[in-house]
Formats: sequence, C-alpha cells, structure tokens
Amino acid sequence: MATMEVRVDHAPGSVAILTLNRPPVNALNSASLEVIGGALAALEPDPDVRAVVLTGGGTAFSAGMDLKEVQAFTVDDQTATVKALSRLLTRLYGFPKPVIAAVNGHAIAGGLLLLLATDYRVASTGAAIGMAEVRVGVRFPLAALSIVRGELSPPMQRRLLLSGKTITADAAQQSDIVDEVVDVAGLMDRAVAAAADLATIPPKTFAAVKSQLRSETLSYMEDVTVRDADPMLQGWFTDETKAAAQAIIQSRAK
Repeated sequence: MATMEVRVDHAPGSVAILTLNRPPVNALNSASLEVIGGALAALEPDPDVRAVVLTGGGTAFSAGMDLKEVQAFTVDDQTATVKALSRLLTRLYGFPKPVIAAVNGHAIAGGLLLLLATDYRVASTGAAIGMAEVRVGVRFPLAALSIVRGELSPPMQRRLLLSGKTITADAAQQSDIVDEVVDVAGLMDRAVAAAADLATIPPKTFAAVKSQLRSETLSYMEDVTVRDADPMLQGWFTDETKAAAQAIIQSRAK
C-alpha cells in the first residue's frame, strides 16, 4: 500500500483544502498520522489561510488504521502509533482556525476520530460512519476517547463504541455527528462555502472561543500526551486483536 500523501490546494475565501491520499481507503499508520500533523503545522501560521477543509482522496474519507499492518505490529509499533494518533488529534482538535470535514466516503474508526476533531462536518449521502475498534479487538487511547466523549452524546457513544457497527450519513446527521448531508457531486462546493463563511470570523476571536470551548478536554489530552501517561503506550492490542483484524480482512476479501 502506498505511503500517505497529503495534497494541499487553495480555494477562494482564504480556504486551504487538505486531501488525504493513501489508496485505496486512506488507511492510517504512524507515518501517515505524522504526515497529516505536519501539513496542519504548516498551515497554522500561514496568514493566507483562514480556514481548512479536510477530505479524503478517492471514495473514502478514511477507513481507519491499516489492518494489514496491524498483523505485524510489535509493542514498539503500537506505542509509536498511539503517540502519533494522540499528537495529531490534539493538534487537530485545538487547531486555531476553522476546520471543515468534507466526508466523501467511509469514515471509520480513526477516520471518524478525525471527523470528530473538526469544527463543521459535511457528509456525502453514501458515507458510512462508525467506530469499529471493538470488532478489531482494540481499546481506545485516552486522547481519542476524550474527543469521543466530548463530541458524541452518551447514547451514541454506547451504540457506536459497543457495537462497532456503522450508520448512514443521514443517521449521523440526526445524531448531530455531521451537520449536513449533500450529494457527493456537490460535497466540495458546499464544504468550501462553509469554510469560507467561517473564515470571515475575526481569526483571533474564533481561536479564543474555540479554545474556551475545548480547553478542558485539550488540557487533559495534552497532559496525557506530554507525560506519556496513556496505558495504551505499554501495549495497545490484546491477544484478541490480530485474530480479529485478520478475520475482518478475510471477510472483506470474499
């Protein structure tokens, strides 16, 4: 599978479009998480960028962690991935500029975490959304769980995290996981328009209010990350993980 590439394009209204590109489903690993974080770090101080649209290349937003790579993960690999995921989620959730998700397809597991860390979310009608971790036999790093608790209602936490099942974009809108659902043909236009609208807000005010809104959660995430205090750093996976991941890979191949 290809290395994650992140393409940055510019749209009217001081909007940058950040596109994840790791065919076929923009699966994540520690290296790709670092690449995404680096792209955000470059956009943050750019005075010509007032808002960012985050989307996926191809037909998926992101299907989450690369299950094929999981098969060979050592404890060191698990630690590196947890650290990279926690750093990226902390950066994205606290990014001082508006971030709009253009959910062009499946947003599963880590893909849904990226979606939940954004400020406004536009999904295509065919998108499927879910938290598959429990079915892959993995637990949640603390930074990831903090965003889930902050952005999902308790009933949706229960339904998505304990079932591992996906829901439709319409169901996600009804549950306030996404803000709009549009046809895929109009997705990017709508996401860019939403970004351009948020870009008109005085930038220091937006950053300050966003910080006020999320400061408690972000402080916890930053503390856990800086101190390496997440228990998942000592072993994210259980003895069930690799077998569960292999079973999912085999089911997809049928």
